[in-house]
Amino acid sequence: MTHPLFEKHRAKLDAALNAIHTRGYWAAYNEMPSPKTYGETAADDGKKAFEAQLGQQFELNQPGITGWLAPEKSPYGIELNVRYPVCDIEALIAAGQAAMLGWQTAGVEGRTGLCIEMLDRLNAQSFELAHAVMMTTGQGWMMAFQAGSPHAQDRGLEAVAYAYREQKFVPAEATWEKPQGKNPPLVMKKHFEIVGRGVAVVVGCATFPTWNTYPGLFAALATGNAVIVKPHDNAILPAAITVRTLRAVLSENGIDPNLVTLCVPDKRETTQALVTHPAVKSVDFTGGNAFGQWLIDHCRQAQVYAELAGVNNIVIDSTDAYKPMLRNLAFTLSLYSGQMCTTSQALFVPAGGIDTEDGHKSYDEVCADLARALEGFLAKPEVACAVLGAIQSADTLSRIALADSGKLGKVLLASKKLDNPDFPKAEVRTPVLLACDAADESAYMEERFGPISFIVRCADTASAVALSERLVGTHGALTVGVYSTKPEVIEAMTAATWAAKVALSINLTGGVFVNQSSAFSDYHGTGGNPAANASYADSAFVANRFRVVQRRYHV
Repeated sequence: MTHPLFEKHRAKLDAALNAIHTRGYWAAYNEMPSPKTYGETAADDGKKAFEAQLGQQFELNQPGITGWLAPEKSPYGIELNVRYPVCDIEALIAAGQAAMLGWQTAGVEGRTGLCIEMLDRLNAQSFELAHAVMMTTGQGWMMAFQAGSPHAQDRGLEAVAYAYREQKFVPAEATWEKPQGKNPPLVMKKHFEIVGRGVAVVVGCATFPTWNTYPGLFAALATGNAVIVKPHDNAILPAAITVRTLRAVLSENGIDPNLVTLCVPDKRETTQALVTHPAVKSVDFTGGNAFGQWLIDHCRQAQVYAELAGVNNIVIDSTDAYKPMLRNLAFTLSLYSGQMCTTSQALFVPAGGIDTEDGHKSYDEVCADLARALEGFLAKPEVACAVLGAIQSADTLSRIALADSGKLGKVLLASKKLDNPDFPKAEVRTPVLLACDAADESAYMEERFGPISFIVRCADTASAVALSERLVGTHGALTVGVYSTKPEVIEAMTAATWAAKVALSINLTGGVFVNQSSAFSDYHGTGGNPAANASYADSAFVANRFRVVQRRYHV
Protein backbone atom coordinates (compact mmCIF):
# COMPACT_ATOMS: atom_id res chain seq x y z
CA MET A 1 0.00 0.00 0.00
CA THR A 2 1.47 3.34 -1.01
CA HIS A 3 1.89 6.24 1.39
CA PRO A 4 -1.13 8.60 1.37
CA LEU A 5 1.08 11.66 0.80
CA PHE A 6 2.67 9.97 -2.19
CA GLU A 7 -0.76 9.50 -3.71
CA LYS A 8 -1.72 13.08 -2.81
CA HIS A 9 1.29 14.49 -4.67
CA ARG A 10 1.66 11.89 -7.39
CA ALA A 11 0.47 14.18 -10.19
CA LYS A 12 3.00 16.84 -9.21
CA LEU A 13 5.79 14.26 -9.04
CA ASP A 14 4.84 12.84 -12.44
CA ALA A 15 4.91 16.35 -13.93
CA ALA A 16 8.33 16.99 -12.38
CA LEU A 17 9.66 13.68 -13.73
CA ASN A 18 8.39 14.60 -17.19
CA ALA A 19 9.97 18.05 -16.89
CA ILE A 20 13.46 16.74 -16.04
CA HIS A 21 13.17 14.38 -18.99
CA THR A 22 11.89 16.86 -21.59
CA ARG A 23 13.72 19.95 -20.16
CA GLY A 24 10.95 22.27 -21.37
CA TYR A 25 9.36 25.04 -19.31
CA TRP A 26 7.48 23.83 -16.25
CA ALA A 27 7.13 25.19 -12.75
CA ALA A 28 5.34 23.67 -9.79
CA TYR A 29 5.12 26.91 -7.85
CA ASN A 30 3.93 30.30 -9.13
CA GLU A 31 6.76 32.85 -9.27
CA MET A 32 4.37 35.79 -9.13
CA PRO A 33 3.07 36.91 -5.70
CA SER A 34 -0.49 36.56 -6.90
CA PRO A 35 -3.42 36.65 -4.44
CA LYS A 36 -5.18 34.12 -6.69
CA THR A 37 -2.40 31.62 -6.01
CA TYR A 38 -1.38 32.43 -2.47
CA GLY A 39 -4.60 33.86 -1.03
CA GLU A 40 -6.00 37.35 -0.64
CA THR A 41 -4.39 37.87 2.77
CA ALA A 42 -1.12 36.00 2.10
CA ALA A 43 1.03 39.10 1.58
CA ASP A 44 -0.12 40.75 4.80
CA ASP A 45 -0.07 37.49 6.76
CA GLY A 46 3.46 36.71 5.59
CA LYS A 47 4.78 40.13 6.57
CA LYS A 48 3.17 39.88 9.99
CA ALA A 49 4.59 36.39 10.50
CA PHE A 50 8.06 37.69 9.66
CA GLU A 51 7.75 40.73 11.93
CA ALA A 52 6.43 38.61 14.81
CA GLN A 53 9.77 36.79 14.93
CA LEU A 54 11.93 39.91 15.29
CA GLY A 55 13.50 40.30 18.70
CA GLN A 56 12.24 36.87 19.79
CA GLN A 57 13.66 33.44 20.57
CA PHE A 58 13.20 31.10 17.63
CA GLU A 59 11.91 27.93 19.29
CA LEU A 60 12.69 24.62 17.57
CA ASN A 61 12.70 22.23 20.56
CA GLN A 62 15.93 20.63 19.40
CA PRO A 63 18.14 18.50 21.64
CA GLY A 64 21.36 19.69 23.27
CA ILE A 65 20.61 23.42 23.64
CA THR A 66 23.54 25.17 25.31
CA GLY A 67 22.64 28.80 24.70
CA TRP A 68 21.14 31.35 22.30
CA LEU A 69 22.71 33.47 19.59
CA ALA A 70 21.51 36.45 17.50
CA PRO A 71 24.28 37.23 14.98
CA GLU A 72 22.34 38.58 11.98
CA LYS A 73 22.76 42.16 10.71
CA SER A 74 20.29 43.25 8.04
CA PRO A 75 21.78 44.89 4.92
CA TYR A 76 18.69 47.11 4.99
CA GLY A 77 19.58 48.39 8.44
CA ILE A 78 16.53 47.12 10.32
CA GLU A 79 16.94 45.48 13.71
CA LEU A 80 16.46 41.70 13.54
CA ASN A 81 17.67 40.39 16.93
CA VAL A 82 16.22 36.93 16.40
CA ARG A 83 17.79 34.54 18.94
CA TYR A 84 18.51 31.01 17.74
CA PRO A 85 19.34 27.92 19.79
CA VAL A 86 22.98 26.90 19.97
CA CYS A 87 23.01 23.10 20.17
CA ASP A 88 25.69 20.55 20.96
CA ILE A 89 26.64 18.94 17.66
CA GLU A 90 26.98 15.47 19.22
CA ALA A 91 23.38 15.74 20.38
CA LEU A 92 22.19 16.83 16.92
CA ILE A 93 24.10 14.02 15.19
CA ALA A 94 22.88 11.35 17.63
CA ALA A 95 19.29 12.55 17.30
CA GLY A 96 19.55 12.54 13.50
CA GLN A 97 20.93 9.01 13.46
CA ALA A 98 18.13 7.80 15.74
CA ALA A 99 15.50 9.40 13.48
CA MET A 100 16.86 7.77 10.31
CA LEU A 101 15.38 4.34 11.11
CA GLY A 102 11.80 5.62 11.01
CA TRP A 103 12.62 7.63 7.90
CA GLN A 104 13.96 4.50 6.19
CA THR A 105 10.81 2.61 7.14
CA ALA A 106 8.75 5.21 5.28
CA GLY A 107 10.25 3.85 2.05
CA VAL A 108 11.03 5.63 -1.18
CA GLU A 109 7.44 6.59 -1.87
CA GLY A 110 6.77 7.72 1.68
CA ARG A 111 9.87 9.89 1.76
CA THR A 112 9.01 11.35 -1.64
CA GLY A 113 5.45 12.18 -0.61
CA LEU A 114 6.59 13.75 2.65
CA CYS A 115 9.24 15.84 0.90
CA ILE A 116 6.69 17.22 -1.56
CA GLU A 117 4.33 17.93 1.33
CA MET A 118 7.16 19.90 2.94
CA LEU A 119 7.71 21.90 -0.24
CA ASP A 120 4.00 22.65 -0.55
CA ARG A 121 3.96 23.83 3.05
CA LEU A 122 6.96 26.06 2.38
CA ASN A 123 5.23 27.42 -0.70
CA ALA A 124 2.28 28.46 1.45
CA GLN A 125 4.79 30.43 3.56
CA SER A 126 6.38 32.12 0.55
CA PHE A 127 5.72 35.70 1.69
CA GLU A 128 7.14 35.07 5.16
CA LEU A 129 10.21 33.43 3.64
CA ALA A 130 10.59 36.24 1.12
CA HIS A 131 10.72 38.89 3.85
CA ALA A 132 13.26 36.78 5.74
CA VAL A 133 15.40 36.38 2.62
CA MET A 134 15.16 40.05 1.69
CA MET A 135 16.08 41.36 5.11
CA THR A 136 19.01 39.01 5.68
CA THR A 137 20.56 39.04 2.20
CA GLY A 138 19.85 42.50 0.80
CA GLN A 139 17.95 41.17 -2.20
CA GLY A 140 15.24 43.37 -3.69
CA TRP A 141 11.67 42.35 -2.89
CA MET A 142 10.79 40.66 -6.17
CA MET A 143 14.01 38.65 -6.31
CA ALA A 144 13.62 37.71 -2.65
CA PHE A 145 10.12 36.43 -3.35
CA GLN A 146 10.93 34.61 -6.57
CA ALA A 147 14.39 33.21 -5.91
CA GLY A 148 13.86 32.85 -2.18
CA SER A 149 10.53 31.06 -2.36
CA PRO A 150 8.97 29.49 -5.53
CA HIS A 151 12.21 29.17 -7.50
CA ALA A 152 13.96 27.62 -4.48
CA GLN A 153 11.01 25.31 -3.94
CA ASP A 154 11.13 24.26 -7.61
CA ARG A 155 14.84 23.46 -7.21
CA GLY A 156 14.00 21.38 -4.16
CA LEU A 157 11.30 19.50 -6.05
CA GLU A 158 13.72 18.95 -8.91
CA ALA A 159 16.12 17.22 -6.49
CA VAL A 160 13.27 15.11 -5.11
CA ALA A 161 12.29 14.03 -8.63
CA TYR A 162 15.85 12.98 -9.46
CA ALA A 163 16.15 11.16 -6.13
CA TYR A 164 12.89 9.28 -6.69
CA ARG A 165 13.88 8.30 -10.24
CA GLU A 166 17.30 6.97 -9.20
CA GLN A 167 15.91 5.03 -6.24
CA LYS A 168 13.09 3.51 -8.29
CA PHE A 169 15.67 1.99 -10.62
CA VAL A 170 16.38 -0.41 -7.74
CA PRO A 171 13.75 -3.19 -7.44
CA ALA A 172 12.52 -4.00 -3.96
CA GLU A 173 12.92 -7.73 -4.51
CA ALA A 174 13.75 -10.37 -7.10
CA THR A 175 13.64 -14.13 -7.54
CA TRP A 176 17.02 -15.44 -8.71
CA GLU A 177 16.96 -18.78 -10.49
CA LYS A 178 20.13 -20.33 -11.91
CA PRO A 179 19.78 -23.45 -14.11
CA GLN A 180 21.84 -26.49 -13.05
CA GLY A 181 21.44 -28.74 -16.07
CA LYS A 182 19.83 -32.02 -15.06
CA ASN A 183 19.73 -30.98 -11.43
CA PRO A 184 17.12 -28.70 -9.87
CA PRO A 185 17.90 -24.98 -10.35
CA LEU A 186 19.34 -22.85 -7.60
CA VAL A 187 16.59 -20.52 -6.44
CA MET A 188 17.00 -17.58 -4.12
CA LYS A 189 14.84 -14.75 -2.98
CA LYS A 190 16.65 -11.41 -2.87
CA HIS A 191 15.55 -8.17 -1.24
CA PHE A 192 17.15 -4.78 -1.90
CA GLU A 193 16.84 -2.09 0.75
CA ILE A 194 17.69 1.54 0.04
CA VAL A 195 19.31 3.21 3.03
CA GLY A 196 20.73 6.68 3.48
CA ARG A 197 24.48 6.99 3.80
CA GLY A 198 24.27 8.82 7.11
CA VAL A 199 23.92 12.33 8.47
CA ALA A 200 24.04 15.09 5.84
CA VAL A 201 25.19 18.64 6.55
CA VAL A 202 24.02 21.48 4.33
CA VAL A 203 26.12 24.64 4.70
CA GLY A 204 24.18 27.69 3.52
CA CYS A 205 25.45 30.89 1.93
CA ALA A 206 24.82 34.54 2.81
CA THR A 207 23.21 35.63 -0.45
CA PHE A 208 20.83 32.80 -1.44
CA PRO A 209 19.98 30.94 1.78
CA THR A 210 17.10 28.94 0.29
CA TRP A 211 17.85 28.69 -3.46
CA ASN A 212 21.31 27.28 -2.82
CA THR A 213 20.22 25.18 0.18
CA TYR A 214 17.06 23.40 -0.96
CA PRO A 215 18.69 21.20 -3.65
CA GLY A 216 21.11 19.54 -1.21
CA LEU A 217 18.61 19.54 1.64
CA PHE A 218 15.91 17.72 -0.31
CA ALA A 219 18.31 15.47 -2.22
CA ALA A 220 19.66 14.23 1.12
CA LEU A 221 16.24 13.90 2.74
CA ALA A 222 14.60 12.10 -0.18
CA THR A 223 17.40 9.51 -0.28
CA GLY A 224 16.95 8.57 3.37
CA ASN A 225 19.38 10.77 5.29
CA ALA A 226 19.07 12.94 8.36
CA VAL A 227 19.97 16.58 7.63
CA ILE A 228 21.63 19.23 9.75
CA VAL A 229 21.24 22.69 8.20
CA LYS A 230 24.13 25.01 9.05
CA PRO A 231 23.22 28.45 7.64
CA HIS A 232 25.52 31.39 7.11
CA ASP A 233 25.60 33.42 10.31
CA ASN A 234 24.05 36.42 8.58
CA ALA A 235 21.22 34.53 6.85
CA ILE A 236 19.81 32.22 9.50
CA LEU A 237 16.14 33.19 9.57
CA PRO A 238 15.16 31.71 6.16
CA ALA A 239 16.87 28.44 7.13
CA ALA A 240 15.28 28.44 10.58
CA ILE A 241 11.78 28.94 9.13
CA THR A 242 12.48 26.10 6.70
CA VAL A 243 13.70 23.73 9.40
CA ARG A 244 10.73 24.54 11.64
CA THR A 245 8.30 23.78 8.82
CA LEU A 246 10.00 20.51 7.89
CA ARG A 247 10.02 19.40 11.53
CA ALA A 248 6.30 20.15 11.78
CA VAL A 249 5.49 18.02 8.72
CA LEU A 250 7.58 15.15 10.10
CA SER A 251 5.87 15.30 13.51
CA GLU A 252 2.41 15.42 11.99
CA ASN A 253 3.20 12.23 10.09
CA GLY A 254 4.68 10.21 12.92
CA ILE A 255 8.34 10.75 12.01
CA ASP A 256 10.91 11.91 14.56
CA PRO A 257 11.36 15.65 13.81
CA ASN A 258 15.02 15.47 14.79
CA LEU A 259 15.58 14.07 11.31
CA VAL A 260 16.03 17.76 10.38
CA THR A 261 17.79 20.18 12.70
CA LEU A 262 19.39 23.62 12.64
CA CYS A 263 22.99 24.18 13.70
CA VAL A 264 23.93 27.74 14.71
CA PRO A 265 27.52 27.47 15.99
CA ASP A 266 29.01 29.99 18.37
CA LYS A 267 32.50 29.49 16.95
CA ARG A 268 34.07 28.43 13.65
CA GLU A 269 35.69 25.36 15.17
CA THR A 270 32.23 23.93 15.83
CA THR A 271 31.43 23.96 12.12
CA GLN A 272 34.74 22.28 11.33
CA ALA A 273 34.06 19.58 13.95
CA LEU A 274 30.55 19.06 12.55
CA VAL A 275 31.48 18.60 8.91
CA THR A 276 34.41 16.28 9.71
CA HIS A 277 32.45 14.11 12.16
CA PRO A 278 32.65 10.39 11.26
CA ALA A 279 28.84 10.15 11.17
CA VAL A 280 28.53 12.88 8.55
CA LYS A 281 28.50 11.30 5.10
CA SER A 282 27.63 14.21 2.81
CA VAL A 283 28.27 17.95 2.88
CA ASP A 284 26.63 20.51 0.60
CA PHE A 285 28.34 23.89 0.43
CA THR A 286 27.97 27.17 -1.43
CA GLY A 287 30.50 29.92 -0.82
CA GLY A 288 34.07 31.04 -1.16
CA ASN A 289 37.02 29.02 -2.33
CA ALA A 290 38.96 29.06 0.94
CA PHE A 291 36.44 27.18 3.08
CA GLY A 292 35.10 25.21 0.13
CA GLN A 293 38.53 23.79 -0.63
CA TRP A 294 39.06 23.15 3.07
CA LEU A 295 35.90 21.03 3.07
CA ILE A 296 37.04 19.07 0.03
CA ASP A 297 40.47 18.48 1.57
CA HIS A 298 39.37 17.63 5.11
CA CYS A 299 35.94 15.95 4.88
CA ARG A 300 37.42 12.65 3.73
CA GLN A 301 34.61 10.67 5.37
CA ALA A 302 31.94 12.46 3.32
CA GLN A 303 30.94 13.24 -0.23
CA VAL A 304 31.29 17.02 -0.66
CA TYR A 305 29.05 18.84 -3.14
CA ALA A 306 30.61 22.28 -3.49
CA GLU A 307 29.74 25.40 -5.44
CA LEU A 308 32.71 27.76 -5.23
CA ALA A 309 33.84 31.04 -6.78
CA GLY A 310 34.33 31.54 -10.50
CA VAL A 311 34.85 34.23 -13.11
CA ASN A 312 31.83 34.29 -15.41
CA ASN A 313 32.54 35.90 -18.76
CA ILE A 314 31.07 36.94 -22.11
CA VAL A 315 32.71 37.18 -25.53
CA ILE A 316 31.30 40.05 -27.61
CA ASP A 317 32.20 39.59 -31.28
CA SER A 318 29.30 41.19 -33.17
CA THR A 319 25.56 41.71 -32.92
CA ASP A 320 22.52 42.62 -35.00
CA ALA A 321 20.70 43.96 -31.93
CA TYR A 322 23.14 46.41 -30.37
CA LYS A 323 20.84 48.37 -28.08
CA PRO A 324 18.93 45.28 -26.88
CA MET A 325 22.29 43.63 -26.18
CA LEU A 326 23.38 46.62 -24.08
CA ARG A 327 20.07 46.63 -22.19
CA ASN A 328 20.40 42.93 -21.49
CA LEU A 329 23.96 43.37 -20.23
CA ALA A 330 22.98 46.38 -18.09
CA PHE A 331 20.32 44.32 -16.32
CA THR A 332 22.69 41.37 -15.92
CA LEU A 333 25.40 43.50 -14.30
CA SER A 334 22.95 45.37 -12.05
CA LEU A 335 20.71 42.59 -10.73
CA TYR A 336 21.18 42.22 -6.95
CA SER A 337 24.31 44.38 -7.27
CA GLY A 338 26.18 41.53 -8.94
CA GLN A 339 25.98 39.43 -5.75
CA MET A 340 25.10 36.29 -7.69
CA CYS A 341 27.27 33.29 -8.47
CA THR A 342 26.15 33.61 -12.11
CA THR A 343 26.82 37.32 -12.73
CA SER A 344 29.22 38.11 -15.59
CA GLN A 345 32.47 39.73 -14.50
CA ALA A 346 34.66 39.81 -17.61
CA LEU A 347 33.40 41.02 -21.00
CA PHE A 348 35.89 40.19 -23.76
CA VAL A 349 35.82 42.65 -26.67
CA PRO A 350 38.20 42.69 -29.68
CA ALA A 351 40.59 45.65 -29.78
CA GLY A 352 39.33 46.40 -33.30
CA GLY A 353 35.75 46.71 -32.09
CA ILE A 354 32.57 44.92 -33.19
CA ASP A 355 30.17 45.01 -36.11
CA THR A 356 26.55 45.93 -35.40
CA GLU A 357 23.39 46.74 -37.35
CA ASP A 358 24.19 50.39 -36.61
CA GLY A 359 27.65 50.12 -38.13
CA HIS A 360 31.05 49.33 -36.70
CA LYS A 361 31.61 50.17 -33.02
CA SER A 362 35.14 50.66 -31.73
CA TYR A 363 36.26 49.14 -28.43
CA ASP A 364 36.03 52.59 -26.82
CA GLU A 365 32.53 53.09 -28.18
CA VAL A 366 31.40 49.75 -26.76
CA CYS A 367 32.82 50.79 -23.38
CA ALA A 368 31.10 54.16 -23.45
CA ASP A 369 27.79 52.78 -24.70
CA LEU A 370 27.60 50.08 -22.02
CA ALA A 371 28.38 52.67 -19.34
CA ARG A 372 25.55 54.85 -20.68
CA ALA A 373 23.21 51.85 -20.81
CA LEU A 374 23.92 51.14 -17.14
CA GLU A 375 23.33 54.77 -16.17
CA GLY A 376 20.11 54.88 -18.16
CA PHE A 377 18.80 51.64 -16.74
CA LEU A 378 19.39 52.82 -13.17
CA ALA A 379 18.35 56.45 -13.75
CA LYS A 380 15.07 56.13 -11.86
CA PRO A 381 15.76 55.69 -8.12
CA GLU A 382 12.77 53.42 -7.58
CA VAL A 383 13.94 51.07 -10.37
CA ALA A 384 17.53 51.18 -9.15
CA CYS A 385 16.62 50.29 -5.55
CA ALA A 386 14.32 47.47 -6.65
CA VAL A 387 16.95 45.93 -8.94
CA LEU A 388 20.11 46.57 -6.93
CA GLY A 389 18.84 45.64 -3.48
CA ALA A 390 21.50 46.29 -0.84
CA ILE A 391 25.12 45.30 -0.42
CA GLN A 392 25.21 42.23 1.81
CA SER A 393 28.66 42.47 3.40
CA ALA A 394 31.38 44.94 4.34
CA ASP A 395 33.84 42.89 2.25
CA THR A 396 31.83 43.68 -0.87
CA LEU A 397 31.87 47.38 -0.03
CA SER A 398 35.67 47.16 0.24
CA ARG A 399 35.91 45.50 -3.16
CA ILE A 400 33.77 48.26 -4.69
CA ALA A 401 36.04 50.89 -3.16
CA LEU A 402 39.12 49.16 -4.58
CA ALA A 403 37.56 49.02 -8.05
CA ASP A 404 36.54 52.68 -7.82
CA SER A 405 40.12 53.64 -6.98
CA GLY A 406 41.31 52.80 -10.50
CA LYS A 407 43.91 50.31 -9.27
CA LEU A 408 42.28 47.46 -11.21
CA GLY A 409 41.74 49.29 -14.51
CA LYS A 410 40.41 52.43 -16.12
CA VAL A 411 37.15 53.46 -14.46
CA LEU A 412 34.49 53.76 -17.15
CA LEU A 413 31.66 54.12 -14.66
CA ALA A 414 32.19 54.70 -10.95
CA SER A 415 29.89 53.28 -8.32
CA LYS A 416 27.41 55.66 -6.74
CA LYS A 417 25.79 55.41 -3.34
CA LEU A 418 22.01 55.65 -3.61
CA ASP A 419 19.47 56.42 -0.91
CA ASN A 420 16.58 54.02 -0.37
CA PRO A 421 13.74 56.06 1.16
CA ASP A 422 12.17 52.93 2.64
CA PHE A 423 15.41 51.81 4.27
CA PRO A 424 17.62 54.83 5.05
CA LYS A 425 20.41 52.68 6.52
CA ALA A 426 20.70 50.39 3.45
CA GLU A 427 24.03 50.30 1.61
CA VAL A 428 22.92 50.67 -2.01
CA ARG A 429 25.61 50.89 -4.71
CA THR A 430 25.47 51.09 -8.50
CA PRO A 431 27.89 48.93 -10.55
CA VAL A 432 31.53 49.74 -11.25
CA LEU A 433 32.56 49.28 -14.88
CA LEU A 434 36.28 49.05 -15.65
CA ALA A 435 38.38 48.76 -18.83
CA CYS A 436 41.63 46.83 -19.00
CA ASP A 437 43.83 44.88 -21.40
CA ALA A 438 43.83 41.11 -21.70
CA ALA A 439 47.37 41.12 -20.30
CA ASP A 440 46.11 42.59 -16.99
CA GLU A 441 45.13 39.15 -15.73
CA SER A 442 45.67 39.96 -12.07
CA ALA A 443 42.77 42.42 -12.30
CA TYR A 444 40.00 40.36 -13.86
CA MET A 445 41.14 36.73 -13.45
CA GLU A 446 39.82 36.33 -9.93
CA GLU A 447 36.31 36.63 -8.63
CA ARG A 448 35.51 40.20 -7.51
CA PHE A 449 32.18 39.37 -5.91
CA GLY A 450 29.77 42.28 -6.21
CA PRO A 451 28.83 44.91 -8.82
CA ILE A 452 32.27 44.96 -10.46
CA SER A 453 32.83 44.16 -14.14
CA PHE A 454 35.65 44.52 -16.65
CA ILE A 455 35.53 45.19 -20.38
CA VAL A 456 38.69 43.37 -21.42
CA ARG A 457 40.44 44.46 -24.62
CA CYS A 458 41.53 41.35 -26.57
CA ALA A 459 43.64 41.13 -29.73
CA ASP A 460 40.74 39.63 -31.71
CA THR A 461 37.75 37.34 -31.37
CA ALA A 462 39.81 34.15 -31.63
CA SER A 463 41.99 35.24 -28.74
CA ALA A 464 38.90 36.22 -26.75
CA VAL A 465 37.40 32.76 -27.20
CA ALA A 466 40.70 31.14 -26.21
CA LEU A 467 40.97 33.41 -23.18
CA SER A 468 37.46 32.53 -22.09
CA GLU A 469 38.24 28.82 -22.30
CA ARG A 470 41.49 29.21 -20.34
CA LEU A 471 39.82 31.38 -17.71
CA VAL A 472 37.07 28.83 -17.10
CA GLY A 473 39.52 25.95 -17.00
CA THR A 474 41.80 27.73 -14.57
CA HIS A 475 39.45 29.66 -12.29
CA GLY A 476 36.03 28.21 -13.07
CA ALA A 477 32.72 29.71 -14.12
CA LEU A 478 29.04 28.86 -13.90
CA THR A 479 28.00 30.91 -16.91
CA VAL A 480 29.58 32.02 -20.17
CA GLY A 481 28.00 34.05 -22.96
CA VAL A 482 28.71 35.02 -26.54
CA TYR A 483 27.33 37.67 -28.89
CA SER A 484 28.02 37.05 -32.55
CA THR A 485 26.30 37.06 -35.92
CA LYS A 486 28.89 34.63 -37.33
CA PRO A 487 28.20 30.88 -37.21
CA GLU A 488 31.91 30.07 -37.07
CA VAL A 489 32.36 32.18 -33.93
CA ILE A 490 29.39 30.53 -32.23
CA GLU A 491 30.77 27.13 -33.20
CA ALA A 492 34.19 28.03 -31.79
CA MET A 493 32.65 29.28 -28.57
CA THR A 494 30.51 26.16 -28.28
CA ALA A 495 33.59 23.97 -28.68
CA ALA A 496 35.43 26.05 -26.06
CA THR A 497 32.63 25.62 -23.54
CA TRP A 498 32.50 21.88 -24.17
CA ALA A 499 36.21 21.71 -23.46
CA ALA A 500 35.94 23.91 -20.35
CA LYS A 501 32.65 22.29 -19.29
CA VAL A 502 30.56 25.39 -18.72
CA ALA A 503 27.05 26.49 -19.73
CA LEU A 504 26.81 28.85 -22.71
CA SER A 505 24.19 31.53 -23.49
CA ILE A 506 24.10 32.80 -27.08
CA ASN A 507 22.90 36.25 -28.19
CA LEU A 508 20.64 37.03 -25.24
CA THR A 509 18.82 40.25 -26.05
CA GLY A 510 15.32 39.69 -24.68
CA GLY A 511 13.79 38.76 -21.34
CA VAL A 512 16.23 35.98 -20.46
CA PHE A 513 19.55 36.84 -18.82
CA VAL A 514 22.78 34.91 -18.50
CA ASN A 515 22.62 34.95 -14.68
CA GLN A 516 19.21 33.29 -14.53
CA SER A 517 18.82 29.52 -14.15
CA SER A 518 15.47 27.75 -14.56
CA ALA A 519 14.65 24.65 -12.54
CA PHE A 520 13.74 21.48 -14.43
CA SER A 521 15.43 22.85 -17.58
CA ASP A 522 18.79 24.52 -16.89
CA TYR A 523 21.59 22.60 -15.25
CA HIS A 524 23.08 24.98 -12.68
CA GLY A 525 26.78 24.22 -12.89
CA THR A 526 28.27 21.20 -14.63
CA GLY A 527 30.65 19.90 -11.99
CA GLY A 528 33.33 20.00 -14.69
CA ASN A 529 35.31 23.15 -13.88
CA PRO A 530 36.71 24.70 -10.67
CA ALA A 531 33.56 26.73 -9.93
CA ALA A 532 31.58 23.65 -8.84
CA ASN A 533 32.10 19.92 -8.47
CA ALA A 534 28.38 19.17 -8.80
CA SER A 535 25.30 20.29 -10.72
CA TYR A 536 21.80 21.35 -9.62
CA ALA A 537 20.48 18.90 -10.50
CA ASP A 538 21.37 15.68 -12.26
CA SER A 539 21.59 12.00 -11.43
CA ALA A 540 25.08 12.39 -9.97
CA PHE A 541 23.72 14.94 -7.49
CA VAL A 542 21.52 12.31 -5.82
CA ALA A 543 22.80 8.83 -6.65
CA ASN A 544 25.74 8.81 -4.23
CA ARG A 545 23.58 9.84 -1.27
CA PHE A 546 22.11 6.36 -0.70
CA ARG A 547 23.27 2.77 -0.55
CA VAL A 548 21.58 -0.51 -1.49
CA VAL A 549 21.76 -3.24 1.16
CA GLN A 550 20.61 -6.67 0.06
CA ARG A 551 19.56 -9.85 1.85
CA ARG A 552 19.05 -13.23 0.19
CA TYR A 553 17.95 -16.76 1.07
CA HIS A 554 17.14 -20.05 -0.61
CA VAL A 555 13.57 -20.79 -1.56
